[in-house]
Amino acid sequence: MNVIEWGALGQVLVAGLIVGAGIPALFALGLRLLAGTTSADAAAAPVVRSGDADDAPSSRVVAIPRPTPARLAGAIACMGVVVGAIAFGLVFLVSGGH
Repeated sequence: MNVIEWGALGQVLVAGLIVGAGIPALFALGLRLLAGTTSADAAAAPVVRSGDADDAPSSRVVAIPRPTPARLAGAIACMGVVVGAIAFGLVFLVSGGH
């Protein structure tokens, strides 16, 4: 007597890993690609004064360079997959699928 259906358990495990860990990881990767460059490059970025006379660290604004076109394309692709997965999930649930 086999009480556990191992095939169904494996399908649930794979779906849980993809939806529960894969989609958030893809979203985090998209945000990281949009975030700009490394801290070494940000340290070399120009410092813009805010107009205050004092040189307190809070009065300085560091200009972080924009991401390269390749990073921007990768971020758009990651976010597109995430939005597509969310839309697919909503359509699947609304249509009565289970």
